Amino acid sequence: MPGRCRCRVHSRISGRDWSHSSGRCDAGSGYERPARRLTTAVVAGLAGLAGACSVDEGGGSAPPVAEEAAFVDGTEAAGLHFRHAAGAAGAYHLPEITGAGVALLDYDGDGDLDAYLLQGGQRLPGVDDGAEPLVPAPDVPAGNRLFRNDLVRGGELAFTDVTDEAGVGDTGYAMGVAVGDYDNDGDPDLYVTNVGPNVLYRNEGDGRFSDVTREAGVDDSRWNTSAAFLDYDADGDLDLYVAAYVEFDPATSKPCDDPAGRADYCAPGRYPPLADRLFRNDGEGRFKDVSQQTGIAEQAGPGLGVVGADLDGDGQLEILVANDQSANFLWRRTADGRFEDRGLMRGVAYNAEGAAEASMGIAVGDADGDGDDDLFMTHLVTETNTFYVNDGAGRFTDRTAASNLGAVSLRSTGFGAGFLVVDGDGVLELFAANGAVAMIDARVGVSSYPYEEPDQLFENLGDGRFADISERAGLTAMPPLVGRGAAFGDIDNDGDVDILVSNNNGPARLLLNASAPASHLTVTLVGTRSNRDGQGARIGLSLTDGRTAWRRVHSDGSYASASDRRVVFPLGPGSTPIAVSVRWPVGNEETWPVTAADGGIVLVEGQGQLAAGT
Repeated sequence: MPGRCRCRVHSRISGRDWSHSSGRCDAGSGYERPARRLTTAVVAGLAGLAGACSVDEGGGSAPPVAEEAAFVDGTEAAGLHFRHAAGAAGAYHLPEITGAGVALLDYDGDGDLDAYLLQGGQRLPGVDDGAEPLVPAPDVPAGNRLFRNDLVRGGELAFTDVTDEAGVGDTGYAMGVAVGDYDNDGDPDLYVTNVGPNVLYRNEGDGRFSDVTREAGVDDSRWNTSAAFLDYDADGDLDLYVAAYVEFDPATSKPCDDPAGRADYCAPGRYPPLADRLFRNDGEGRFKDVSQQTGIAEQAGPGLGVVGADLDGDGQLEILVANDQSANFLWRRTADGRFEDRGLMRGVAYNAEGAAEASMGIAVGDADGDGDDDLFMTHLVTETNTFYVNDGAGRFTDRTAASNLGAVSLRSTGFGAGFLVVDGDGVLELFAANGAVAMIDARVGVSSYPYEEPDQLFENLGDGRFADISERAGLTAMPPLVGRGAAFGDIDNDGDVDILVSNNNGPARLLLNASAPASHLTVTLVGTRSNRDGQGARIGLSLTDGRTAWRRVHSDGSYASASDRRVVFPLGPGSTPIAVSVRWPVGNEETWPVTAADGGIVLVEGQGQLAAGT
């Protein structure tokens, strides 16, 4: 039936009201939160959005619309000038459409997040046919780029390209990046995966990095995608898991056609899958390849996303791998030190229909607030993105249909993904970076690169359901791009989580969160017995209303990307924290009182709380 346009100003991006007595979502409540504070820069970026309307498609009232968008594009204003080049020249080599990730890290220790962006290249390695790229990328510097965040007081962003002085401009055909302090010296290191030789950059602590790939023993010349630093053996240092994709050689690349008979990219099933690799950190700056002895090498799969998390609450890290058009892996360590794949038994290998989906990215988070981590995986167009709910013991149920995440994701191909609190309600929303891998008929003749799709934001309604609020969040007003990697972190240090998206054959996009929560608490961990990053720890923030919000400390997940390991708790009016608890990766637990919120704290394992930080 015809839709009706309805508008009103409201404090929430979804327009739902909040019960004053309990703080829970209550559609019938008459209580509305105070409007969110907006900086001058954000207000300027929102010009023209105040009159936005939603459409009621029948079956009840349309949700009211917020006056302000959830995200604004801050890329140009921040000086983040980067464009990815896929190097496609008409031969349709599979790596050209796969795309790359992105990383957020504080490489110089100044308290703000810098950006590391991965480059493909003007041509794929091994291809020298003289053909010109179909979508040229003029003035694109070769190699990956590191941008220093020169954040000034007041939240104004200004990025400076420091690649050359930092020494991290690897010119391989990049895929993914992992961030972690593998040598426990207090600064983050970088591992870059490529179609070809990977690279490990050790942070020297003076603004420069050194290529230590060979001496560290982590070189791999296959087609690798995502990687993750994680402490799988809980010995206090970060090991390295590297996901591999398929056997590919441009000389034997297979031609394929789309349903319309046009030349297009082949599905990964046309190529043999590769086995992943696990490198154990010896604590002395070197790694040992333990893939064979641990059983990781015994199963092959076209891996695209990787996370390490304690999903069953037994204190032991598990490794989840999103495989493309193949069963996902859930590696669990056994008593003899080997890993076995529990994906089928735990309900994450396939969807509810028993089908292996084209899994791209992974998000892990406590979506239903019950204290355990749930899962979200992005997939191919005509497949749904899939939402798995944890029963508390690490067994998962596909709740995609019941959560309303099915139909709204059928029309898009998702890659980067993440749970994040968008405003001060403490509830985890979902973000998906979208971009097709097969030509979109509606874009053919309209775009020189007909794979563009808008990104999506799904609001958590608090009752097991989500709502697609991409339009009201400002995402559909932005020109569509070919989304791939997505990294999450408080880039402008204003107490909410922003998003940096890498787009295949296009510009990076910095999505600044416009929510401006009433207050926030940002927690940074420093491990002493555990790995220094605290990767794998769980932080619980106890509030005066009796709730405890649990968040995992990590930099892994999404697609081929690395996020900020700091945990940001945006807080709304009346959300007063009273204590913060940490379950450290080695098994010990600590609790500290919270005397004030609206800033950052640093918690040192076994030593207490340091002075407030950013």
